[in-house]
Amino acid sequence: MNYDVAVVGAGMSGLAAGIRLAQFDYKVCILEKHSVVGGLNSFYRRNGRNYDVGLHAMTNYAPKGVKSGPLSRILRHLRISWDEFGLVPQNGSKIAFPGVELNFTNDFALLESEVAEKFPNQIDGFRKMVAGLAGYDQLGLGSSEGSAREFVASYLTDPKLIDMIFCPICYYGGAREHDMDFGQFCVMFRSLFLEGFARPYEGVRHILKRLLARFRALGGELRLRSGVQRIESDANDSVERIILENGEEIRAKRYLSSAGWPETMTLCGRGEQVPERTHGKLGFIETISVLDSPPKKIGCDKTIVFFNDSDRFDYSNPDELVDLRSGVICSPNNFAYSQPLEDNMIRITALANYEAWRRLSPEEYKREKLRYYEKTLESAARFVPEFRRNVVDVDMFTPLTVERFTGRERGAIYGAAEKRYDGLTPFKNLFICGADQGMLGIVGALVSGLTIANKYVLSE
Repeated sequence: MNYDVAVVGAGMSGLAAGIRLAQFDYKVCILEKHSVVGGLNSFYRRNGRNYDVGLHAMTNYAPKGVKSGPLSRILRHLRISWDEFGLVPQNGSKIAFPGVELNFTNDFALLESEVAEKFPNQIDGFRKMVAGLAGYDQLGLGSSEGSAREFVASYLTDPKLIDMIFCPICYYGGAREHDMDFGQFCVMFRSLFLEGFARPYEGVRHILKRLLARFRALGGELRLRSGVQRIESDANDSVERIILENGEEIRAKRYLSSAGWPETMTLCGRGEQVPERTHGKLGFIETISVLDSPPKKIGCDKTIVFFNDSDRFDYSNPDELVDLRSGVICSPNNFAYSQPLEDNMIRITALANYEAWRRLSPEEYKREKLRYYEKTLESAARFVPEFRRNVVDVDMFTPLTVERFTGRERGAIYGAAEKRYDGLTPFKNLFICGADQGMLGIVGALVSGLTIANKYVLSE
């Protein structure tokens, strides 16, 4: 089959790119290995309940009528109304460290007042830091690759406050151990703290349904269960065709891949040329606990709790199966919905060691999942009211689960440690979008798909 553009992966970035191109009458085909769309932000059904994958909250929230910011730009470019996404803001979240908590909402003034109260000798530096990053352009292809920690340390001197800022940012977008690029930090700080969290009532499936309906209405073609076996190029370093796992050939003038940088190069037969340092090393486990009553009713009223129990926050690949010292506790129920959700859930995320999980036998794997489910809840119970006696159903995923269902090497949900900010590859007509292009989260992925489509297809 011949197309103008073939897109590998029906995640957020692939769908956004497909919609944008189809709007201008390009013949577009999106290839997806699995039976559902969404990629790293998908959904599934189990025991009669709907579960989100990836989405705790959609960042970069903008209220209806706001014209600036990434979310407004996305809606304009995709020609989707604000009401179609149906976003509802968070109730309120917090960062909990030994001896101190910082509460925040989508109103940045609360976090600023919390810093002033808990760290009075740091507030002037904090305000100057925010002013120093507020004007950073988060919508372009460029990036400043300086150290984010060096930037923050030039304004703040208290190690605990620095770690408290980095804990949410790393957990929601950190592909590197301990630090991140300055440009990525600016994007993440704005998306979490200056703009904030929201969620559709129906979860991520609501957004995916809207994107998919838009793509199909424009004549775009989506092919599910169409995994890519290899990407073949010619002597002039142009991609010539894609060979699917069933042997079928897909040809196009241009190709976009959201499969990840190392993964795409492997499909192109050049995986050995990707330096080891660029591969993603950070994996996570997540437990999902279904409760017999709303979390608020038992005292769990925060939307998201980012916690750390040590003097310093250690964001690195753990030696053990799971690092229980820090994590994220999220309740999808705790957004400002006009009616309560049908299912009551608490989700807990923590750093995990992919290699340690991979070495387990099938029997050991099942046993350790059960053991670490209990240990993870025990760790989280120190930072939220006790909820374990209210659990009526459970699920859990590990880095192996992520790798199996998304194709991400090592289950690294934030992708490669070194990003391809320009979206370029060694091939003239193949471009990278999504997490490995450098934009993370739902809004970041949508921006990435739009940006790459605009820059390398529509501009020509």
